[in-house]
Amino acid sequence: MKKLFFIFGFVMILIITVVSLNSCDQSITRTMGGITKIELEHGERLIEVTWKDDNIWYLVEPMDSDYVPKTKTFKESSRIGMLKGKVIFYEKK
Repeated sequence: MKKLFFIFGFVMILIITVVSLNSCDQSITRTMGGITKIELEHGERLIEVTWKDDNIWYLVEPMDSDYVPKTKTFKESSRIGMLKGKVIFYEKK
């Protein structure tokens, strides 16, 4: 029984470590949760984002001259509440 608890604890620590990584690969973010940060090219504005398999696709357009760059977050809404993924987009003028 102690062995089972040890294995369970080890697996939980491993999962928490992977999820808490600050710069996960897109496929890891998609399947295991975590955070991926994407800096857009200068002068690009994020319009829409979606997943296709383990790849993230995002639509951008040129910024208007009076547009203020923003940080936008694409979050997963998980039914079980664990291993949620998040992709953060940084716009730059």
